[in-house]
Amino acid sequence: MKILIAPDKFKGVQTAREAAGNIAAGIREVLPRASIEVVPVADGGEGTTEVMCDALGGAWRQCLAHDAWDRSVTARYVWLEEKETAVMEISAVAGGPHRDAARCDIETATTFGIGEMMLAATERGAREIVVGLGGSVTNDGGFGMARALGFRFLDADGVELKRNVDELQRLDRIEKPSRPHPWLSAIAAADVRNPLLGENGASWVFGPQKGASADQVPRLEEALKRLANVIARDFGVDYRSTPGAGAAGGLAFGLMSFCGASIRPGFEVVSEAIGLESKIRGTDIVVTGEGSLDRQTLEGKAPAEVARLGRRLGKRVFAVVGRTDGDVRLEELFAGIFAVADPALSEEENISRAPDLLREGGRQLGKFLL
Repeated sequence: MKILIAPDKFKGVQTAREAAGNIAAGIREVLPRASIEVVPVADGGEGTTEVMCDALGGAWRQCLAHDAWDRSVTARYVWLEEKETAVMEISAVAGGPHRDAARCDIETATTFGIGEMMLAATERGAREIVVGLGGSVTNDGGFGMARALGFRFLDADGVELKRNVDELQRLDRIEKPSRPHPWLSAIAAADVRNPLLGENGASWVFGPQKGASADQVPRLEEALKRLANVIARDFGVDYRSTPGAGAAGGLAFGLMSFCGASIRPGFEVVSEAIGLESKIRGTDIVVTGEGSLDRQTLEGKAPAEVARLGRRLGKRVFAVVGRTDGDVRLEELFAGIFAVADPALSEEENISRAPDLLREGGRQLGKFLL
């Protein structure tokens, strides 16, 4: 029996590779003669650069940048020498690890740092830049990133807007940099399909998850709407309704509008890089997983996409996960779901025991297959 183990990260608990290794160890205890291949996956969220680096033989590079609240940090991205491509994540400068409870006002959170990372990559000679959009704490539509790249945002009096997202409600015009960007192409690797605006957009759906208050959400929405209107008027492009434009608080929209980026499902970008379809064709059983398998998983997240690809290729796909919400659509998508979190334990205890719990999940799957 050939088994392919292709999980996403268990956010904040295990990397995709660590989780895959523990699941594999559990299966081997029950099926010692099985041929097991470990292939970590990602969908544009946190962990995408690591998966791409491993799969394509990349090298980690560092640069100085600013985090979401303007503190100097050392950020990492992946450099693919032969492809002259840089792969980076917004979470490297504006993700959960950079959150500061004393300063984490979403209206001041900026994507400026990802623009700095893009400039650093071009100095290295990048001809293509891939930006993973998952795990951000921002909601500025790429306003900060664009400022780092040299765009100037002005109100009707010619005063430059430089910081808070809600300032964009006063936006009158945008001045482009004197020099165009030096890279040939950019890819926004999105892990969601939400548009920029509306009840399913960045501010209303993800703003509260990032700490936005009930008063702030309408202000964020109006700021992004004004940004989209000015861009449509002055640049002649309008991506506000494009599926995925709302990813990373609208950074996907900003990358398309200011950098001419194409938006692609993050899973698709990673899947092509690691040759996942070919690997699934050559196996009998596929195993995937993530920390929480729920309705959001169905919106372009890696485990659901692995399952859809596997089913299309006629393979049974199982999930070993921390928790699941029992959504009937998930039950229909997977051949079996093994949730390993122990409800008798606290969250901290489940996290500390994650390696053992994942191995047990692998053992239970192995017994099922046996």
